[in-house]
Amino acid sequence: MYIEYKGDDGIEGPARIGRVSFSKTGKSVYYRGRLFVGLRGMGFKANYADAETREFYWISGCKKDGTDALYSTTVEIDEDAREEYWTQIRHKPELKAVTSFKCAGKYSK
Repeated sequence: MYIEYKGDDGIEGPARIGRVSFSKTGKSVYYRGRLFVGLRGMGFKANYADAETREFYWISGCKKDGTDALYSTTVEIDEDAREEYWTQIRHKPELKAVTSFKCAGKYSK
């Protein structure tokens, strides 16, 4: 999944590609020991919030073309998801050693 912290400005921040798990209802996401609760349409450019800190995040499936971010950011790829990301999602097995990439973003500021 694509996980982007929306930063202090609520618009952009660091991003990661990693494995998540979902609650039984599918309304909450678990990632690296953290619980993210769905905002049910109440967030601005965010769809989840950290249950503990209330910081906003965008969490979604990974796009095949790598254009997940709305604004330019660097995307780090978790080690346990890296090979699958490059070979099965992006279909670029020659990049499977790459641990991060610059995402231009859909919009610019």
